[in-house]
Amino acid sequence: MDRLVKILFALAIVGSVAASPASAEEKGLTVFAAASMKNALDDINAAYTAKTSVKVVASYAASSVLAKQIDQGAPADVFLSADTDWMDYAAKQKTINTETRTNLLGNSIVLIAPKDSSIDKVEIASGFDLARLAGSGRIATGDVNSVPVGKYAKAALEKLGAWEAAAPKFAMAESVRAALTLVARGEAVLGIVYATDAKVEPEVKIVGTFPADSHPPIIYPVAATTSAGSGAAAYLAFLRSSAAKTIFEKYGFTFLIRPPS
Repeated sequence: MDRLVKILFALAIVGSVAASPASAEEKGLTVFAAASMKNALDDINAAYTAKTSVKVVASYAASSVLAKQIDQGAPADVFLSADTDWMDYAAKQKTINTETRTNLLGNSIVLIAPKDSSIDKVEIASGFDLARLAGSGRIATGDVNSVPVGKYAKAALEKLGAWEAAAPKFAMAESVRAALTLVARGEAVLGIVYATDAKVEPEVKIVGTFPADSHPPIIYPVAATTSAGSGAAAYLAFLRSSAAKTIFEKYGFTFLIRPPS
């Protein structure tokens, strides 16, 4: 009988150890976020894990790609988009919980050049001749038909009267970070990216800022997905906190909400 008791006790220990990894996995979160958020959100996720012991796995890409992946069944608890259009798409596809949706951040778009470029400060206003400025070189930004930064860029250039002449010179990238890399490597003489992207890349410099009224407001909404685990609510609350605000603002984002006291 003693031998049987020992065997059963040993099996119970093995069973509890085997269950531990599953319990740890249940505590994890998967976040799909716009590529431009990587540096800031990596810091925020590290802070959240330090506070809660909940591991956050982030997947970064263009908002268009992420929204379609979620629609196709990719597992994600939270979606952070770089524009309202792709969050609207997710809402229409019923892949987000609309009651959790919040307009979290703001940003601006800037004209950048490689850090050693002879192009210096440029006034961006009506009549701005981007095509002439680029010369025989390429201009990098996100795909103007789908990637938020590209859509903002095209809208601004159309309003300023610069799109038609400059359009043939554009190199359309799959994300804002891909466009940033093209300029950093000198493969494009100019680029249009978010101010926050330019801030974290030492190989580029900002040569001009697009007027805020030249394009739709740049808004980053966030929401839990309809398949989100129970931990999503606490994570969303952290994104709205003063601690998150401090980190986002350090990277140049505008915090659009008032953190709870």
